[in-house]
Amino acid sequence: MSQPKSAPDWLLLVLPDALPCFGRLKGSPAVNYRDQAPRTLTTGVTNTVPGGAALMTVEKCTTACKGRNLQYAGLEYAQECWCGNTLSPPGAPAASGCNKPCRGNTTEFCGGSNRHNANGRILSNTQPASTSQTQEKCITACQTAGYTVAGMEFANECYCGNALINGPALAAESQCDKACSGNPTQKCGVPVAQKTNLPGKWEYKGCLSEGVGRRVWKYQSILTKTNSATECLSRCSEFGYMAGGMEYGTECFCGDVVDIETANATVRPENECKTVCPGDQRFYCGGGSRLTWYAWSLDDPLYKWTYASGNDAGQYRFYVPGVVVPLLTTLGVNGKVQFIEKAGTGPPNSTGAFELDPSLAGDFSKAWRTMRGLKTDVFCSAGMTLPDKAGRQINVGGWSGTSTFGIRLYTPDGSPGTASINDWQENAAEIKLQKGRWYPSGMIMSNGSMLIVGGQDGSNGAPVPSLEILPRVGGVIEMDWLRRTDPYNLYPYIFVLPGGGIFAGYFNEARILDPATFETIRTLPQIPGNVNNPNAGRTYPLEGAAMMFPQYAPYSDPVTMLICGGSTNGASVVTDNCVTIEPENPSSNWTIERMPSQRVMPCMAPLPDGTFLIVNGATKGVAGFGLATDPNLNAVLYDPRKPLNQRMTIMANTTIARMYHSEAITLQDGSVLISGSDPQSTAYPQEYRVEVFEPPYMLSGLPRPAYTITNKDWAYGQQISITITAGDSSNMRASLLGAVSSTHGNSMGQRTMFPGFSCAGNTCTVTAPPDAKICPPGWFQLFILDGPTPSMSTWVRIGGDPAQLGNWPPSKTFSKPGL
Repeated sequence: MSQPKSAPDWLLLVLPDALPCFGRLKGSPAVNYRDQAPRTLTTGVTNTVPGGAALMTVEKCTTACKGRNLQYAGLEYAQECWCGNTLSPPGAPAASGCNKPCRGNTTEFCGGSNRHNANGRILSNTQPASTSQTQEKCITACQTAGYTVAGMEFANECYCGNALINGPALAAESQCDKACSGNPTQKCGVPVAQKTNLPGKWEYKGCLSEGVGRRVWKYQSILTKTNSATECLSRCSEFGYMAGGMEYGTECFCGDVVDIETANATVRPENECKTVCPGDQRFYCGGGSRLTWYAWSLDDPLYKWTYASGNDAGQYRFYVPGVVVPLLTTLGVNGKVQFIEKAGTGPPNSTGAFELDPSLAGDFSKAWRTMRGLKTDVFCSAGMTLPDKAGRQINVGGWSGTSTFGIRLYTPDGSPGTASINDWQENAAEIKLQKGRWYPSGMIMSNGSMLIVGGQDGSNGAPVPSLEILPRVGGVIEMDWLRRTDPYNLYPYIFVLPGGGIFAGYFNEARILDPATFETIRTLPQIPGNVNNPNAGRTYPLEGAAMMFPQYAPYSDPVTMLICGGSTNGASVVTDNCVTIEPENPSSNWTIERMPSQRVMPCMAPLPDGTFLIVNGATKGVAGFGLATDPNLNAVLYDPRKPLNQRMTIMANTTIARMYHSEAITLQDGSVLISGSDPQSTAYPQEYRVEVFEPPYMLSGLPRPAYTITNKDWAYGQQISITITAGDSSNMRASLLGAVSSTHGNSMGQRTMFPGFSCAGNTCTVTAPPDAKICPPGWFQLFILDGPTPSMSTWVRIGGDPAQLGNWPPSKTFSKPGL
């Protein structure tokens, strides 16, 4: 007890409250059910106490009674908790017998046989709790209310009275060591574990030991000044973790309830978790190797993943033996897949370029064509499909020296089942980039020109923090944000937005650029990282993957960007979340969705039904040669149409590790071609085998729709007629997938659109997107879907060739299709 100088005539009593030992009258039956014999306290709450009888403590029992607004709490038989507002006869104080240690804390007594340790308020009036409570504030409140005794408890609670009631006992002053919420230099009761006013749906669970030889939860944040249940648990739930706890006062951990059993952790008495939270000294934040832990209510889980089985899980299928370990793959407008490799990956006599005909995948001797014409090393270059009438492919940049300036072109020819003869063309003496670039990105702009962004000056060289235009317009344009974030911004994600700006995502940042000046229109909020490291990155070498959500006619909804996976510098903790944002919505911020597993170096492929397939990558490390382990063999389907945090379905597994330098592209039958892996590690070999992933719509047994089309060169807003030759036109829709070049988690050219579509009988009309901002000029696969099932696609060109790339480059070395 103490007397503040501000109120010398007042007695300041710091709780807790205690009543003596109570017993039943001699001869009363010793039964455990309140309705079978007279009880001193009549409301039994044992089964509602966290942990039940096996973990009973005085604190748990009094908290349970307090939560029911009952003034008295009593404990009996070491494990029973009883409550009430009166001490009912025939109970009476007992001189002895309250000598049974509590089952949840053997340093306390929890009654005895026919004996209660009773607890009740020793001051009769309760004042409102205050987050700014002080001794003076409580005394003043009691004095104003006409009382002569004041006491504080739980740091923010104030009680008043004119006498001490219910037989209190004097406690040691050291037990009343909880700092007042409004003045940490004063004491206002005893700290406890925070059990009420928790954020969201969190529930207190108790005190937990650390695991045997390992942590219970691997995601650790050190919050020296701010750690508390509210701070820690808010972090955990933001990133989708449904279990969390605090340790050593300052440490916050996040994970899953299942981790407790995996770590062989054990429940401990609550008095072993008695280190005060620095962020809220009213409460405890664990102890030495002890966690004050909580779980999110299963009644309203943070996420709901779907666990598919059978045909609903899709399947990986071996497709064809490979002849190359590709760096980059592109599906050409001739229906064939172009593979290019970094120099030195394959045999010494490799030409570095090959073409696969999917229609001949069953005949290895005919499936592959050796291509020629590459003069320099394409290692970590960028690729695109041009909007010229031939659908030429371009590859830019490379590894070192002249290679970094490389511009290489290929004109697709032939068709499925029909031989192709064209090769790659390159001549650095006639056409090259203004700046050498290793790890650049490329994009077709809304005006039909090519934008080349970022990179380094050769192998692990100085940054090239600039962008340039092809065909050449002026000089390079320096970007301070690329210089500042080197070397974690390589292969940045770039997309034309429907509003006309250019989205650029790099490292853990993003912005919108003006398409004419390339000045920043808007700097977006920082991209979230990991729960224990906000600076986790999303582009090489902390490599994730990105997609633009599908756009639906009439294209009035704001577009959403999606980025999944990544890693951290230093500790290399791989990211297990996807993030989304509506970049053109000024009030939009990033939203986090937890993935079923960690994944760095993922590949994503857009499917004709508007979903995205996430494959490949690793669960430990970063991108690069020999820098990652533990391949992620599971496929995940992401469905943007589903509610947030319910969009991911866990699909089939592969047996082939696909890590650094792996790819995924969507074929014309709607399957996903999966190739590559060049980790240069003794544990994981270079991967020549080629697989396909077949989504559920290919395994359903439903017949494919089919159509014919004459006009394959569309103007913006044009209505194009197609004829349905198989399927029910009343249930149909159309989708458009942009031509993609896949490398390093970057799907350059990706875009998914669902254009206007209507049918009259077997004649249907597709309305082309309205402009080059919604749909930059280029080549697209047109799918017709009958319910979930897609047709084979047909390549169509939308928007023409406004930059007149058909007449570029001005060199006799290169074939040009004209306009």
